[in-house]
Amino acid sequence: MFQSFDSAASPGQGPARLSALREAMHDAGLEGFIVPRADVYQGEYVAPGDARLEWLTGFTGSAGFCIALQEAAGVFIDGRYRTQVKAQVDLAHFSPVAWPEIRPGDWLRDNLSAGVVGFDPWLHTADEIARIEAALQGTAITLRPCDNLVDAIWPDRPAPPAKAIFLHADDLAGESAAAKRQRLGAELRKSGERVAVLTQPDSICWLLNIRGQDVPRNPVAQAFAFLFADDKVTLFTPRAGENGLAELLGPDVSLALPEAFSAALSALQGPVRLDRLTAPLALSQILSRAGVEARFGEDPCRLPKACKNPGEITHTREAHLRDGAAMAEFLCWLDREAPGDLTEIAVVRALEEFRRASNALFDISFDTICGAGPDGAIIHYRVTEETDRALQSGELLLVDSGAQYQDGTTDITRTIAIGDPGEEARICYTAVLRGMIAISRARWPRGLAGRDLDALARQHLWSLGLDYDHGTGHGVGAFLSVHEGPQRISRVSEVALQPGMILSNEPGYYREGAFGIRLENLIVVDAAEKLGDGRDQLSFETLTFAPFDRRLVLADQLSQAERAWLDAYHAEVLAKIGPRVSAETLSWLERACAPL
Repeated sequence: MFQSFDSAASPGQGPARLSALREAMHDAGLEGFIVPRADVYQGEYVAPGDARLEWLTGFTGSAGFCIALQEAAGVFIDGRYRTQVKAQVDLAHFSPVAWPEIRPGDWLRDNLSAGVVGFDPWLHTADEIARIEAALQGTAITLRPCDNLVDAIWPDRPAPPAKAIFLHADDLAGESAAAKRQRLGAELRKSGERVAVLTQPDSICWLLNIRGQDVPRNPVAQAFAFLFADDKVTLFTPRAGENGLAELLGPDVSLALPEAFSAALSALQGPVRLDRLTAPLALSQILSRAGVEARFGEDPCRLPKACKNPGEITHTREAHLRDGAAMAEFLCWLDREAPGDLTEIAVVRALEEFRRASNALFDISFDTICGAGPDGAIIHYRVTEETDRALQSGELLLVDSGAQYQDGTTDITRTIAIGDPGEEARICYTAVLRGMIAISRARWPRGLAGRDLDALARQHLWSLGLDYDHGTGHGVGAFLSVHEGPQRISRVSEVALQPGMILSNEPGYYREGAFGIRLENLIVVDAAEKLGDGRDQLSFETLTFAPFDRRLVLADQLSQAERAWLDAYHAEVLAKIGPRVSAETLSWLERACAPL
């Protein structure tokens, strides 16, 4: 599946669609309606028929929401998308709102004196709605669950996906599905719960050692499931009637169609575990009406999935070496051809071809971000035929890309000099690189969270009065979602880092209208060698192997330890990737990995 470059939505369509939504709101007796990015599975990546926010507003980012009122419409976006949103929505009809600095309850208080605001309870969690309602206490504004108004006005809404489910081999998974069910079933019995309702497709795919192709770039099958305390599972999927699926999953996994889910939920015997942060509010409402006891607790798959087992880590190392070879071939090609007559789209296509040459690529792990010059300052920029820009000498090129292989998921960003970008770009690049090295070299007491490490990546930018408006690292799955929770390196992450967790390490800096810089490797948490008084500590192992652009590094600004790390890293890149590339690329790689 090659990356396409057509623009899925445009600002010009937004006003008419907003007008239709307002008419539907009026007919429903509502003063407002909330349109989230999320689908019923609360996933970051959604199927085309669930892209309601994009359809309504034109905004294509992976996070955000719109609150439409009769006299105002706010598009709430975080720091990653504040440049992008201005180019994608009709600013005469939609107002970008800085979120989470401005929260939805506070915005409603400022823009609506009284009235009822509707929301689809299948698209919001209980926690999310509770926070908004708390902020509206003491006002004449109330929230009301209702049918989805966007679906009602979307005449050609795409049908739900229903592609085939396939097995993920036990060897690649590192543990059988039966062993996982037994382990998690024992946890439910210990907590006194009869069943956990699983609503996130990557959790279900991890638990059952299955994969699918329902969501672009993420090898998941969309489904809900019940995990019972006796280790059995009921899987709700449109493929329930397909020949061979029951045999594929085994006798302890029952199949049912999605249409049967609500009735089956009502018939459960409690206590029933729901994840307050990921389960749709509609689930607790259904259980409450049926008189079934519901308990809020964490998705039992979430943490075990995040902590990769030794088999998964071994396989993902191989996936990264394969990907590193493709990256080396690409960077060598780019160094030879750029700027020439290359455009951003030509670069994206070439990189995907180098990955496909391995004959192991299942798909890319997200649409490649390739921003030349000022486009690089759009943090999650996605090139289209309309925005495609030629590479020009004297600019920076930011390329953020990844691959889905059956033995691992990759995500790597490199910023490359096209000609001489100037001293200011080198100063900023070196500060970003120093932050990345700081995370790579970190060791810390067991029990600390990503928020405790985040400042390490920013310290050198802060000293220059600079910063970046995104987290430093996200979790990554094993042939699953490229963005995986609960682990993160960010100011707000309270989840303790544990061995086996794979994360990205990606500080950056973005100057609107000029350039963007981001450097990213994937890293895995590991037990650190005991030092000093023998405290239990953790550290990172680097999984990604590709050279940094030495032309952008101001070596005299690096400490001795930072230079040693970079030289050692480049030596390891050459040793691991060199035997896997062509003779021309090997010659280039030797120069790219030479000591400073």
